[in-house]
Amino acid sequence: MRRLLFPLLLAAGATVRSEPIGEVDTVFKFIGPDHKIVVEAHDDPKVGGVTCYTSRAKTGGIKGALGLAEDRSEASIACRQVGPISFTRPLPEQEEVFSERISLVFKKLRIVRMVDRKRNTLVYLTYAERLIEGSPQNSVTAVPVDRATPIPVK
Repeated sequence: MRRLLFPLLLAAGATVRSEPIGEVDTVFKFIGPDHKIVVEAHDDPKVGGVTCYTSRAKTGGIKGALGLAEDRSEASIACRQVGPISFTRPLPEQEEVFSERISLVFKKLRIVRMVDRKRNTLVYLTYAERLIEGSPQNSVTAVPVDRATPIPVK
């Protein structure tokens, strides 16, 4: 039993978490929390010195309070260099760096990192994926890396 639990605990500990930065109310709800826009920070786990900030709608009301609401698919992203850029290991050309459930079962907000080798730039895309029908709504941002620090790619 312990052999099964240990890998699960390691995987749970390795999960990348978002850090809440702030929120603003958009719609007053008489019962339950208000609808709001939340801003969160996501540090890239394989690129030191890069943080992505996302903003997205969060549904309130009774369903929102119970975790049953489905948040809207719109999201915005801005990634910035917040310190010296460093790489823990070579990066794949494209990789999901963060995902968060935004409905009880069917919808996830995803952040994908892509490497633009020609311009030595990290490109980040955010979008919502739905189990049955996805949304074309997305947002993209880029972090140029100094040419003296080539991006290691697998």
